[in-house]
Amino acid sequence: MGKLRAAQYACSLLGHALQRHGASPELQKQIRQLEGHLSLGRKLLRLGNSADALESAKRAVHLSDVVLRFCITVSHLNRALYFACDNVLWAGKSGLAPHVDQEKWAQRSFRYYLFSLIMNLSRDAYEIRLLMEQESSACSRRLKGSGGGVPAGIETGGLGGPGTPGGGLPQLALKLRLQVLLLARVLRGHPPLLLDVVRNACDLFIPLDKLGLWRCGPGIVGLCGLVSSILSILTLIYPWLRLKP
Repeated sequence: MGKLRAAQYACSLLGHALQRHGASPELQKQIRQLEGHLSLGRKLLRLGNSADALESAKRAVHLSDVVLRFCITVSHLNRALYFACDNVLWAGKSGLAPHVDQEKWAQRSFRYYLFSLIMNLSRDAYEIRLLMEQESSACSRRLKGSGGGVPAGIETGGLGGPGTPGGGLPQLALKLRLQVLLLARVLRGHPPLLLDVVRNACDLFIPLDKLGLWRCGPGIVGLCGLVSSILSILTLIYPWLRLKP
């Protein structure tokens, strides 16, 4: 499935490159047809995915963390609806239901896909915040244990008052720099979370473009879809890279 998706978005990216470089219309048509066949093949292979997504949602309901439970459950429910719409589209394109309004069902499917990705990114942001708080606390304990102390306003996140030496914009810039360094450290130490953030961020461009909320163009959509597909393949080759739960 991941290889088919990668091939489909590679065709999209290739078609855009051929169009920009003035390739023959016949070659561009063949690439578009290949992309369409790959898309239809993926839809056929996803016929049972709605049930799988519902089962995943049922398992997520039992998570102890309230935020994770909400984000993961809602994400899986939206994925189930997305796959259901995708099944209708497959029936229309394969000729089983020729009177299906494909544009309407495509818009519905991309809306559910977008909601699912928003929930995924919300979950990623929540996990990043928790890890950053844990890392910040650990750093504070190490500094106190070594007798170095913690700079004022950094441990507690305060910016200092107007009369505090180094207060104002320099203090804000320092705090922002420390937060960026902390974020980089957290993501570097948790490859599955980093991969999930990048993959969801790449996927986000696809429904945004298809729904007309942010026109990225076929080149950006093809590139983001290809990168996301390659990262998904990596999680299949190396299961430890998959974010859990």
